[in-house]
Amino acid sequence: MFAVTFALPNESSDFRKRLGNRHPEVTILHTGVGRKVCQERIEPFLDSQPFEFLISSGFAGGVDASLGAGDLILAQNFSDPALLARAQALLPSMVGRDSVEPGQSPTSAHLARLATIDRILENAAERAQFARKHNAAAVDMETEWIAQACAARKIPLLSLRVISDTAAAPFPAPPAVLFDLERQQTNPGRLSAYLLRHPSAVVRLIRFARQIAAARANLAAALDLFVTAQV
Repeated sequence: MFAVTFALPNESSDFRKRLGNRHPEVTILHTGVGRKVCQERIEPFLDSQPFEFLISSGFAGGVDASLGAGDLILAQNFSDPALLARAQALLPSMVGRDSVEPGQSPTSAHLARLATIDRILENAAERAQFARKHNAAAVDMETEWIAQACAARKIPLLSLRVISDTAAAPFPAPPAVLFDLERQQTNPGRLSAYLLRHPSAVVRLIRFARQIAAARANLAAALDLFVTAQV
């Protein structure tokens, strides 16, 4: 029995479709976004049943300019060495495999350093400054807390994430407009009001939705390949 975590259902939807009923030994948890809700959910979840290992997955923001939207990263600073070695051996073999969706560019995963932060980095200068200061290639808002909970229970962890946004492919609107951290969802009224004031953002939002869809599909293909090899 092993687990795969994502912050939100929107991040896991493609993987869940691929998984179907093929691997009943895989359990999925949506941790929510940010430290508070993640810790509230991950700890009782890990205590609910014995897990062989856990994959912390989902979206991450790129702060290293070499990473593009849709790139996969394996976080070397959070991952168990044995699981990391398995993933490194498997993911490059995605090239030319049927696990990649039609029209999707096959890719391998970058070995990188991931940092967990308590807010969303909004602009290119902030991302570049963070990358230099913390020697990180990407950021998320959950992995550190998941890693702490796993370490306390001696559950090996693999951190496999996909880059959803970068300085070159940024958010189409301020993060507070796109996601209400307190409610753990988008506030439709706030988003609608923003789009009325900034109609040009509609095009950016459509482009971003396509970017997210491609990233989600790439992550699902990688997870499917790794999970299938473990069972």
